[in-house]
Amino acid sequence: MMFSTKAEYGVRVMVELARRGGTADGAGLADEASPGDGASPRDGAGPGEPISLAEIAEHDGMPLAYLEHLVARLRKAGLVDSRRGSRGGYLLARPAGEITMAEVVEALEGSIAPIECISQSADGSIVCSRESDPDHACPTKLLWTRVRSAIVRTLQDTTLADLVLGASLPTGATLPSLEPEPLITTGA
Repeated sequence: MMFSTKAEYGVRVMVELARRGGTADGAGLADEASPGDGASPRDGAGPGEPISLAEIAEHDGMPLAYLEHLVARLRKAGLVDSRRGSRGGYLLARPAGEITMAEVVEALEGSIAPIECISQSADGSIVCSRESDPDHACPTKLLWTRVRSAIVRTLQDTTLADLVLGASLPTGATLPSLEPEPLITTGA
């Protein structure tokens, strides 16, 4: 499964907003991160100052018109706020540590499904469109349900602050795994 450029570019925009701009309530990433971790606002901008999409597009080599489309979706989902005027731009609607990648990806891509026939029903259950006949059970539904669950869990467990922190680590350093630690038992 591959996510589209909507998810890729949208996540990159959110990371830049977190790294350089802060939030609409004035809380910057520096409030969440430890000093000296590289997560400081851009030169000359304080926490709560909006960042223009043109600046992000130029800095990261992304098309401005496409970013405007993506940010409209992120704004509609309540993930970013905008400010008008000569010093206008965009800010995170909430602190980076409170925004999960599941929220961002779903705002941009819609419901996450590893293959076409698997979707989430209104009640939250996972359904296979090939199971419309009650006598037909999908032999691969278990596999695709597990794949979807693993992707969604990873996106839910990863916050925007995690991505900013990960980008500021020295080359070769790694973040802790999201996998649960194995249980160590002693013979008794």
